Amino acid sequence: MTSSAPFANVTVVDFSRVLAGPYATAMLADLGAEVIKVEVPDVGDDARHLGPFLDGESTYFSGLNRGKKSVEINLKSDDDREQLLDLLRRADVVVENFRPGVAERLGIAYEDLTDVNPQIVYASVSGYGQSGDYAAAPAYDTVVQAKTGLMEATGSHDGDPTRVGESIADVSAGLHTALGIAAALYRRLATGAGAHVDIPMYDVLVSMQPTNIAIVEATDSPPTRCGNAHPVTAPFDTYAAADGLIVIAVANNRLFAVLAEAIGHAELAEDPRFSTDGQRKLNENLLRSYIEDALAGTPVLEAVQQLTDAGVPASEVVDLKQTLESDLARSRELHRWDPRNGHGYVGHPLLFDGTRPSSQLPVPHLGEHNAEVLRTRTPLSAAHGNREALHRKETGTTTTREADR
Repeated sequence: MTSSAPFANVTVVDFSRVLAGPYATAMLADLGAEVIKVEVPDVGDDARHLGPFLDGESTYFSGLNRGKKSVEINLKSDDDREQLLDLLRRADVVVENFRPGVAERLGIAYEDLTDVNPQIVYASVSGYGQSGDYAAAPAYDTVVQAKTGLMEATGSHDGDPTRVGESIADVSAGLHTALGIAAALYRRLATGAGAHVDIPMYDVLVSMQPTNIAIVEATDSPPTRCGNAHPVTAPFDTYAAADGLIVIAVANNRLFAVLAEAIGHAELAEDPRFSTDGQRKLNENLLRSYIEDALAGTPVLEAVQQLTDAGVPASEVVDLKQTLESDLARSRELHRWDPRNGHGYVGHPLLFDGTRPSSQLPVPHLGEHNAEVLRTRTPLSAAHGNREALHRKETGTTTTREADR
């Protein structure tokens, strides 16, 4: 992006690995920040070795590390630590997702760095926060989904609890990390003070359940699993059409009247059994029969078009490949490709003045920016190049771990 990008002239030193932290710093890189990814020499981020692979490189890593610079630093080396301190003196932001206590042992905790740079904004992503009885407990996304009640609330009413189909705890923690950093930088403009931003995945995922929390507060009971349906309103579910499923989402009386007319049953809007959200939820099975009878002879795409034209929120159910290849995604220019390795990724979800922000830097090779960023560090050796070539021949059998998360 240009010098007018929101985070132009902001330098981020990124110690994070795998998903939550790298997701946040990818957002910042798209918005113009210089993101310097600090990696373990010869090994790098665990995500480099995590499949799936395309042409010997991880597409998972590519999507999370576009637009960044990579340097190799051995935190146990005195020479490397001196170069790191030089880098941190001119940095604005640090991001790490070590398990609490690890940064202290490595000598790069917030308290250590404020001696070097009092204005630093330091973001820590962890499972359960930087303090408390659970701080040291290991946490992966699926563990947090289970512990926050989200898994118990997800799935069909007669089935088992189900993990959400993406690493939602990690991704949402990454988004909140970017938000926290933006807020801290804004405050620093006014006060000159840095900040330690603590982002617990657990807290984030609990806070991202406003409907479920409202149910608990109102009923003193946990939400029950209801499949694709909405827990408090109807019709808000998947419904059978002639050749597949259609999603219909109606959450107020006005829209229900529109839907009733669109399916040829305008009288339903005046039926006391369907007069409110609560009544429609109580009688949703009867309501389903009216809707599915009306759609029984209509193909999915035709039904979606008819309902959409009438003003009813509706969609066919597609997979991710279909949506990335759809006219909608193309019109949004959401699907991007890395200029170096050609890997596809989804660009920044926000637009500024009608333009989607995007960094022009390609996905970095391990240690590619040693000489540029560290200045006194020599460029990659031929041996490094040979190791990288060897890695590109790997088939994905390398094990991966999220150490100290």
